[in-house]
Amino acid sequence: MSRGEYKVPGGKLVAAEVEVVDERLASVHISGDFFLEPDDALEKIDAALTDLPKDVTVERMATLVERATADAHLVGFTPQAVAIAVRRALGRATGWHDHTFEIVHPGPSEPTMNLALDQVLLEEVGAGRRGPTLRIWEWSGRCVILGSFQSLRNEIESVAAEELGVQVVRRISGGGAMFVEPGNAITYSLYVPGSLVEGLSFEQSYAFLDDWVIGALRELGIDASYVPLNDISSPEGKIGGAAQKRLANGTVLHHVTMSYDIDAAKMLQVLRIGREKLSDKGTASANKRVDPMRRQTGMTREAIIESMKDHFRARYRTTEGDLRSEEIARAGELAVGKFSDPAWIARVP
Repeated sequence: MSRGEYKVPGGKLVAAEVEVVDERLASVHISGDFFLEPDDALEKIDAALTDLPKDVTVERMATLVERATADAHLVGFTPQAVAIAVRRALGRATGWHDHTFEIVHPGPSEPTMNLALDQVLLEEVGAGRRGPTLRIWEWSGRCVILGSFQSLRNEIESVAAEELGVQVVRRISGGGAMFVEPGNAITYSLYVPGSLVEGLSFEQSYAFLDDWVIGALRELGIDASYVPLNDISSPEGKIGGAAQKRLANGTVLHHVTMSYDIDAAKMLQVLRIGREKLSDKGTASANKRVDPMRRQTGMTREAIIESMKDHFRARYRTTEGDLRSEEIARAGELAVGKFSDPAWIARVP
């Protein structure tokens, strides 16, 4: 018997014990702290999964479990959660605890270097030269970061950006523009193998990969919650947003920027749609700052980051790491050759 587990974000734990004989699932037993009515629905789930080929997909298993429980009530878990637990038992998918995460927190970098490091570390994890990694960003200059598919002229007031010394750059992930000044934002990136999000849709993977930071913020006294598709919010307004980029082999970059203390007036001068973006951050006036994390915790940005790192260490197996010389060199080349190139920045004019 092999065992796999999957914790539903905001829900319950599902465990699967699986025995494989002659390349088929000879025995499957599902358990967990979920709720299920009627009781005999659990036996139907086990029966629906028994005798399937061991390379069965999550989608196929979820469909069979859904059919088997059509008249049942599943609370705190889903047919897909069952399927993911089985895949983990088979070694086809992995969980957080199957990995050791390297925590990397280098000093301040230019915006283009930070963006280049995202591409380099994603590719290094994808090539197997680096294990799963959590990187905390530090900034040496103010900037606006466009999402990969945003229009430069529709998003940015170029004259105001130049006058205010705000560098305009573009990242490799989608999503919306972010206004960042040193000391006003908390940004991190996760670089993980595709096996960690095996069986999850793009939408579900956001909640799954944001689950730890929701816990970290709540530990700080912030009533944080995940808001689909890619927002982290609180009753006092939006805290931050996430974006992803995936390689062809499934390796995932998941990065998040959260507001510590943003100069809303300056942001509105640079971003054409800034007022619209502020509407869910709890302010109607440009003459104030957006500071949900500073206001709700009373803590310095540095103290919040250290608390977040401690929370991550407490939840998962980690090691302290650093950027390697070859990674820095490659990122330096990309920072100049790609991320500073006007053609890249204006790839969507």
